[in-house]
Amino acid sequence: MQLRVIDSILIRLHLGYPACIALVREAMQSLSRGKPIHAPRQILPLRTGQAFGVMPGAMGLGEVFGAKLVSVFPPGAGAHSSHQGVVVLFDPDSGAPVAILDAGEITRIRTAAASAVATAALARAEASQLAILGYGEQARAHIAAIKEVRPLSRILVWGRDRERRERFVAEVAESSGIACIAVDSAQAAASEADIICTTTSASEPILEGAWVRPGTHVNIVGSSHAGPAEIDVALVVASRFVADHRASVLRQGAEFLRAKAAGRVDDDHVVAEIGQVLLDEVPGRSNDEQITVYKSLGHIVQDLCSAWHVYQAVMRHDR
Repeated sequence: MQLRVIDSILIRLHLGYPACIALVREAMQSLSRGKPIHAPRQILPLRTGQAFGVMPGAMGLGEVFGAKLVSVFPPGAGAHSSHQGVVVLFDPDSGAPVAILDAGEITRIRTAAASAVATAALARAEASQLAILGYGEQARAHIAAIKEVRPLSRILVWGRDRERRERFVAEVAESSGIACIAVDSAQAAASEADIICTTTSASEPILEGAWVRPGTHVNIVGSSHAGPAEIDVALVVASRFVADHRASVLRQGAEFLRAKAAGRVDDDHVVAEIGQVLLDEVPGRSNDEQITVYKSLGHIVQDLCSAWHVYQAVMRHDR
């Protein structure tokens, strides 16, 4: 079999948000059923703020398998994306490697799609005001994905650099057609929002529970390993806390681990995986006053289903 190298342009062409949301929804249900085969992600610390990660897995017995190899470098380190690397796919019948895909682009799209899946399942039906904390690639991707599952009326954006956030807001307003406002504090953004997405590289919490209104849904996205945390202990404690993958969050979910170390919660505070909510095995939101939190660490099944979809689309196009 010919080994295909698939770049970010082809990925964007063949992996729109509606398709990726559907793919990730199915993958997370499959994960909670125990069908995929996967090992814990391995993260090798490099210099300060830099890491190399390896995530192997298979969608199931006799199904596509592969791995994501990715470097995570902070913004400003000379790279266009904070996540750089490759997803390698193997043919499930022959065992031959068939494709190498740009992992940064796959990660960008599938991460936002996963938050959209969680938002569709956990946010109130009428939720329409979105707060985005951050103004990087995931902030932009989350706006594109969340508007696929909720009719957004307004977007509030906060980030530490005033010039960057105002430039981001102008670009988003023009491209989305949605009212988009730059605010001077995370508190100002959170206090008016129905849905909040934290998409920062913060090492300490930038969102406090005291600022979040009853009934809000929060997607915690920026921290993908134990250590840096985006929300405070009070918000973890006050929330109905849902994981993408329970075992991963118990091991590497920084916000949850801080609350547990403070003696404020135990492992049972992670009430469900999002796949269990989607399968109707565990209730998501039980009333309109609950604050729901979705902790997104990312999982190899999200990468594999997205990458395999792109690979198959490219092969069909080439025939």
